[in-house]
Amino acid sequence: MLLPLNAIARGLPPNLGQLASPGPVAFELGPITFRWYGMLIASGLFLGMLLAQRLGRRRGLDPERIGDLTIWLVLGALPGARLYYVLFEWDRYADRPLQAFAIWQGGIAIHGAILGGAIATLLFARRYRLSFWQLADVVAPALVLGQAIGRWGNFFNSEAFGRPTDLPWRVYIPPAQRPPGLADAAYYHPTFLYESLWNLGVLALVLWLFFWGLRHPGRLKAGTIFLVYFATYSLGRVWIEGLRLDSLMLGPLRVAQLVSLGGIALGIVGLLWLYRLKRPLPDVV
Repeated sequence: MLLPLNAIARGLPPNLGQLASPGPVAFELGPITFRWYGMLIASGLFLGMLLAQRLGRRRGLDPERIGDLTIWLVLGALPGARLYYVLFEWDRYADRPLQAFAIWQGGIAIHGAILGGAIATLLFARRYRLSFWQLADVVAPALVLGQAIGRWGNFFNSEAFGRPTDLPWRVYIPPAQRPPGLADAAYYHPTFLYESLWNLGVLALVLWLFFWGLRHPGRLKAGTIFLVYFATYSLGRVWIEGLRLDSLMLGPLRVAQLVSLGGIALGIVGLLWLYRLKRPLPDVV
């Protein structure tokens, strides 16, 4: 846990059990501002690429080719994540559309990133005549590692938090960032932390599966790791999203929960197809 120095400055009791963001700016170098949000996303991408290259090598894939795929993933995932978010929050950007490009201020959606990344991977697989499902299995652990790291950008931006709480691990939210009607509530569920920890658990699971498959050749079918990732990540997102106060909405429904329920169903159906019906996943290349 972090010592909430800014909380002390506001006259709040210094409690080592609570989280309090030091702010979105890491440091400034002349006219250039380095923000935690962007730095964490960049770190997640870099570490994810290294992990994917190591896993790809174990699957017989060229690490340089995986490095090339990373570029395609960035070009697909980041715009997809931002576009997804902006479409469901268009009222915020209708009068100032240029703000839709200010990704460093926060406001991306992981489901948009997954969709954009999947399209980029599909195009990449077709371009280089590779198996989409083999690539997806290698990318999935890297993706969830990046998610676990990137979620901490929400902490520094004081966003993506949950309902008010007095739990010991609560997070302090500055007044300017609090939702309407909750100006007097200072502490909230750190849902970014919940999701980061959940993602680390998913990472451990899919890595265990990956290396189990290496020890048992032929028993782990192509696409398994991606399906397990998508189902288990979605399972966590369903309950975590239920705590959040800033969900993207489709009428009275939370978009992330709807998509996550679809992800759980997709994962289960895909695994039944692979292991119950004993058929390979349809070739999408």
